Amino acid sequence: MSPTLLPLADTPVIDASATAFVLVCSSLVLLMTPGLALFYGGMTRAKSVLNMMMMSFGAMGVIGVVYVLWGYSMSFGGRNVGGLIGNPFDNFGLRGVVGEATGATLDADGTAVVDVFGSGVWIPEILFVGFQLTFAVITVALISGAIADRVKFSTWLVFSGLWVTLAYFPIAHMVWGGGLLSGSADGLAAKIFGAADGVAKVLPIDFAGGTVVHINAGVAGLVLALVVGRRLGFGRTAMRPHNVPLVMLGAGLLWFGWFGFNAGSELAADGVASLVWVNTTVATCAAILGWLVIEKLRDGHATSVGAASGVVAGLVAITPACGALSPVGSIILGLVAGGLAALAVGLKFRFGYDDSLDVVGVHLVAGLWGTIGAGLLATSGGLLYGDGPRQLVVQVVIALASLLFSAAVTAVIALALRATIGWRISEDDEVAGIDQAEHAESGYDLVSRGGRLGTSSTPALSHDARHHDELAPEGVQA
Repeated sequence: MSPTLLPLADTPVIDASATAFVLVCSSLVLLMTPGLALFYGGMTRAKSVLNMMMMSFGAMGVIGVVYVLWGYSMSFGGRNVGGLIGNPFDNFGLRGVVGEATGATLDADGTAVVDVFGSGVWIPEILFVGFQLTFAVITVALISGAIADRVKFSTWLVFSGLWVTLAYFPIAHMVWGGGLLSGSADGLAAKIFGAADGVAKVLPIDFAGGTVVHINAGVAGLVLALVVGRRLGFGRTAMRPHNVPLVMLGAGLLWFGWFGFNAGSELAADGVASLVWVNTTVATCAAILGWLVIEKLRDGHATSVGAASGVVAGLVAITPACGALSPVGSIILGLVAGGLAALAVGLKFRFGYDDSLDVVGVHLVAGLWGTIGAGLLATSGGLLYGDGPRQLVVQVVIALASLLFSAAVTAVIALALRATIGWRISEDDEVAGIDQAEHAESGYDLVSRGGRLGTSSTPALSHDARHHDELAPEGVQA
């Protein structure tokens, strides 16, 4: 997805249909972050709903500013620095993209334009900036679900700016900007299997962000959960979703916005985008079934929270592979993703880490499966299509490389913040509710029959309650 800024003999003309398509898709991806806020907010307890939603909105505020200042330059616009990042100063503040667009390819009106895939479809470069900005926002917001109920909002905002700079932008550059995990002649894929005509003979597959978004955010969530520590009462108190309809509404908005995420990554309204739309849909449908089957066999019930979580698991898994699979292959990928994620959300009880809203189980596990599964199911290069193991090897390499890089960077940032400004709110504030402590607000001001003001929640079980034998009996809790 690296812009091709090459001078042409003829002045390029902006493709109006592609530009309109990417404008709509960018708006859809931006909608995903408020959708995630609803999804995560409903999954928390009533006394934490506002803080959980504010973590998504706070990420929007920080990342939107940072991306314009140096994020685009580090990801796409700057000179390649060691295959790890673009030079953050080359396009600082979008210099060269807007205003005097020096060094860029211009249309007849002097607008900087890009033909990202070299296919003759030109869009304004500033639009490509906006599209990629929305990806950075949602990636950071995803991490917040791993540390619900217990961290300082100010620390979260500082972490968001540091992590997007030191983890997200480098991986985006490495995968999509011509760096080490791309198909460039200097990338790992080329070093393993060679290059021809300036590109790797076996191109890594990550159509819309299996490595950049989901493995990256998923392993960051795991590291943060370990560094920050468990919530009070984890493993002893049933920490149920307080509003299951909110969870399902959020899942629906995520699914809707995800078409901008996946189909929009083609940057043109064409046949590939159409295939991606269908693959995204059927993989998600299959993942719902995969999750519900596991729930029914294991727990005796197919739950609405499970269905909503299956939606997200399927969307995560198909993200890297959506342009490389057939619809039937997408169904297989999604079915396995739903089952794997449903099993994986119980791992936190076995290993004792408190991933509050199952970022690891859904995003890391399904993201790994989707990235590696592309090496099995891709219609061109896939092992199961008789094309040998080379694509699978490349997929494993880029998945592990992004996982290890993100884990190391996240650990350094998280430990530094713990040693300086600190992560945790006080125990008293955690018991009373983080909404009041951090925001001086409550999600619900309800008057009981006795005249007391308070909050209430539904008795529906969360993943926490369904996968641990020592949880407290069901009952209404704040």
